[in-house]
Amino acid sequence: MPCTPQNRPAFAGNKYFCAALTNPHTCMIPLSIPNLAGNEWQYVKECIETGWISSVGAYVGKFEQMVADYAGAKYGVATVNGTAAIHIALELAGVGEGDLVIVPNITFIASANAVRYTGADPLLIDVDPHTWQMDLDLLEQFLREETYYKRNHCYRKSDHRRIAAILPVHVLGNMCDMDRLLRLAQENAVAVIEDSTEALGSRYKSKNAGTFGLLGTFSFNGNKIISTGGGGVIVTNDENLAKKAKHITNQAKTDPFEYIHDEVGYNYRLVNVLAAIGVAQMEQLPDFITRKKVIDRMYRDGLEGKAGDVVFQRVGENVDPNCWLHTLKTAHQRPLIQHLLDNGVQCRPFWVPMNRLRMFRGEQYITAADEAGKVYESCISIPSSTSLTDEQVHEVIRVIRGFFEKH
Repeated sequence: MPCTPQNRPAFAGNKYFCAALTNPHTCMIPLSIPNLAGNEWQYVKECIETGWISSVGAYVGKFEQMVADYAGAKYGVATVNGTAAIHIALELAGVGEGDLVIVPNITFIASANAVRYTGADPLLIDVDPHTWQMDLDLLEQFLREETYYKRNHCYRKSDHRRIAAILPVHVLGNMCDMDRLLRLAQENAVAVIEDSTEALGSRYKSKNAGTFGLLGTFSFNGNKIISTGGGGVIVTNDENLAKKAKHITNQAKTDPFEYIHDEVGYNYRLVNVLAAIGVAQMEQLPDFITRKKVIDRMYRDGLEGKAGDVVFQRVGENVDPNCWLHTLKTAHQRPLIQHLLDNGVQCRPFWVPMNRLRMFRGEQYITAADEAGKVYESCISIPSSTSLTDEQVHEVIRVIRGFFEKH
């Protein structure tokens, strides 16, 4: 039911901030919350009762293998979060000081931040206006006209900096034409590292996200399709890279007794108690994806062509997305956001494009029409939890339709 004036959440500071983010007792239909309906408590209780709550314990290895197996990769290495997973994957791919990494301009900031952690800089590229994925036409044109090949590496003509990697971000669980992306990368000797943090369970031509590049990464933040509270996993088919990832995420410690370290490492390990939650979540993942797809179909059937100018992300014919976060596009973005919040529906605007953030304004932005800016200015993410009831989905649809009936 919609909120009443007596129990409607208040706003503070930014008028689009919703008190329901910090108060679970409001009547808001939440945006995206964990669904902890399986064996989570049983496995966590076992960790607590046995004392195995930190970085050592059977659930870490089990979780790593479950994610790798599900994705169709040979090896999985758990990390403290998805950002750490991207950082380590880039480092293992040889990205370093002074390099460039091609990153879509529409992404969560972790993608660009992780590039900076390595000492490299992001080379921003615009997105397709319909799929919101990296624009491969622009990528091909840039590689053809603005780079050159020398000694098995690709360099930018303008300053001779090496382009070390392409970081496709599977935005909202959707994917671009991976065949074409891999061909362009191979032709130009550029590594592909997949930011699949939103795409666990998404597929391109029946192959899972995260397994196309040298390494792939997943995130298990509280709003992802499965959650460990925090956490991430790197997947790869390269045994040596997997061993290296395990080593440097564990402070590069070489001796089980003495504190001997053979290189600079990171305290990026996932702890056993969170991995235990992850194991329980992985057991439910197929059902979660099924539910996400049902909700996606309900929103599309209920809104496209029936609520003003609302459209949803276009999905390519070879893509089977996990439908992670349901996001619509409309020219009435800000008024609709306010209307949704006023009527008890939690929602969010899209990410601010990287080129509009202070830290990345100086980076090259490959674009023809700034489609990323248009996506940011017109998209709204709406309730997407796997625990949403049909009644709640219909309520969201009703509220959105109500807005357009008045506009």
